[in-house]
Amino acid sequence: MVNFIIRRIAAGLVVLCAISFLTYFLLYFSSANIARNILGEFASQEQVAQKEVELGLDQPLLTRFFSWAGRAIQGDFGTSWFTSEPVVKAISTRLPITLTLVVVAIILIAILATILGMAAAVKRGWIDRVVQAGAVLGDAIPGFVLAIVLVTVFAIQLQLFPATSSIAPDAESSAWVASLTLPVIALVINGVTGGAQQVRSAVIKQLEKDYVRTLRSRGISEREILFKHVLRSAAPAGLTVLSLQFIGMLGGVVIIEQIFALPGMGNLAVMSTTTGDIPLVMGVVLYTVVIVIVVNLLVDLINGWLNPKVRVS
Repeated sequence: MVNFIIRRIAAGLVVLCAISFLTYFLLYFSSANIARNILGEFASQEQVAQKEVELGLDQPLLTRFFSWAGRAIQGDFGTSWFTSEPVVKAISTRLPITLTLVVVAIILIAILATILGMAAAVKRGWIDRVVQAGAVLGDAIPGFVLAIVLVTVFAIQLQLFPATSSIAPDAESSAWVASLTLPVIALVINGVTGGAQQVRSAVIKQLEKDYVRTLRSRGISEREILFKHVLRSAAPAGLTVLSLQFIGMLGGVVIIEQIFALPGMGNLAVMSTTTGDIPLVMGVVLYTVVIVIVVNLLVDLINGWLNPKVRVS
């Protein structure tokens, strides 16, 4: 198990380094007018040149990258070029909102998808047809469309929830619940049927195997077979889908946060990318990649615990 963990961590570090360099390389070609954008159109050419020297924009790509990487390894991601706010502070105030939104949504999706998927696999009939039709609709209807419908109905017309976020650094838990309820519902509706479809397929595949017939011939109850044996064997497929949905939500939540005016990572990513704020962009990318690596590592560990064959594959 130790070697398994070391291999996964080493692979994650390689991915982190590769994405960091690739992102910095791409941003290098978009940094031509950053000094001018910071100082404004009325700044003289001498002031722009001085600002470029101050920001290190006059240095070669590799020099700039390794200078940034050396500070980043020590936990110093620099400050925003436009707001002078430390990158770590800017991310730390927004990351909890995005993570809360995505984690709560994925937990609800996991619970509901497991229940619906197992019911569809065992009962078949109308439940099975609803799950399969819902999976198609879930893939066809974007999450932001559901978000707009929820805002229109429950926030504007019924006024049960705020149309825009009221989350602030000193906000109470009630403000968090009120602001995140509709975004979470939009994400859950968009992802639960797809997850249920994958659970259904995995459970049906397990129910057709010989060991299930053997367990039934020994008089073991159907409930014990389903929840102790079949669900454990089908869990790796469901966990893989959930991890992909989690990673997809980290990117797709950008539009959701814009609709509900949530001050999360999505808003920060859009702002920093639009302005060409390289320290902020690199901070957002780095934190996102680390989260993805951690999620994949946890899924691999759980899959390795459920199925020891995974550890040696």
